[in-house]
Amino acid sequence: MTAESAREFEALETQARTLMGVFAKAGYEAVAPAILQPAEIFLDVVGEDLRNRTYVFADPEGAELCLRPDLTVPTCRLHWERHGRADAKARYCYNGPAFRFQPTGTIATRPREFRQCGVEHFADPQREAADVAILKVIIEGLKAVGLKDYKIRIGDIGIFQAMLRSLDISDTARARLQAKFWRPEAFRRELAQLSTRPAAAIDGLPRALVDAIDPADPAGAEQAVVRYLADNSIELIGLRTAREIAASLMETVATARSAPLDKETATLIASFLGVSAPARAAGARLKDLLVGRGINLGAAIETYRNRLQLMTDADINCAEITFEADFGRNIEYYTGFVFEIVSPTLGPVTPVAGGGRYDRLMRAIGAGNDVPAVGGSIHTERLLAAVSDRPIADSTARSSGARP
Repeated sequence: MTAESAREFEALETQARTLMGVFAKAGYEAVAPAILQPAEIFLDVVGEDLRNRTYVFADPEGAELCLRPDLTVPTCRLHWERHGRADAKARYCYNGPAFRFQPTGTIATRPREFRQCGVEHFADPQREAADVAILKVIIEGLKAVGLKDYKIRIGDIGIFQAMLRSLDISDTARARLQAKFWRPEAFRRELAQLSTRPAAAIDGLPRALVDAIDPADPAGAEQAVVRYLADNSIELIGLRTAREIAASLMETVATARSAPLDKETATLIASFLGVSAPARAAGARLKDLLVGRGINLGAAIETYRNRLQLMTDADINCAEITFEADFGRNIEYYTGFVFEIVSPTLGPVTPVAGGGRYDRLMRAIGAGNDVPAVGGSIHTERLLAAVSDRPIADSTARSSGARP
């Protein structure tokens, strides 16, 4: 370790102690989730972007493991192992390394090994209050280590989902659009395809297999997949089962056989996702867009406004917050409120903190039903760079063993 990286390591340790002190004072219990995690859970829930950047390997006994790409899922597993039930209330904080492949190579603010310092809040039925508590404690942590200049961006996946539910479109089209929400370019392509040529969904798929799929017959579709694989000597490799492949094909075939979305609906969806406004004005902007179209987002907008009022009550300045309707971050387990905090020093594509609500994630861990859950994390190398207003040392020279 060079002298420069040693100084950075110590600075990160000092910063982490301050952050963890803020979190502990707010009532969050310090935990240390395992670095090695079962790969299947992560690959099922994190989404395509992060899935492709997760380090996956098999141990000598054949178990498929991964280096944790974030600490939220490991904290969910720790919570479930401790309590074994969905309704156990708990608040945790952590600090430790996470690992993600960086396709453009390692740079100071995007290392392949980095640290997350964060908080998670489980089983609180007062969802909006918990959302605000997480945002507030993250802001307090950033301020405690000296970050003075920052901007906050928020979104609400629940509002987008409520809009989709209100539209007169097929369940298949609704599901495909919702599945692509987290990837803007893929969403735009999907919307264009659904509104012009839905049949393109089966382009490139084997005609014999497509013709054998009946979207209304799951058992028959699974059998068709098994037969096709056997007839073509294709071995089923990876985490997807024949049933999962069949389910995806059923949706694709149903899409290909459906009528295109009408132009007005496609335009409305695109306009909705283009809404970007100061947080206080966003609710009215969305309502104005939908007025006269028979779409009622009353409950979702009321939830949004209630959350803003709770932010004001918690001394969070809503005048400095921007709402963006298409903001959902790049991790697909989020289900509602999401946020991101950026520093002008690093720019909007390199946030220092972010998080959101993930009420369905505990199902992947073992719960039989949704569990209210929300969290947030700080990328501490980025935070150190923003606070010190200087580049940080190459992370490859740094020890990976830092924990509070």
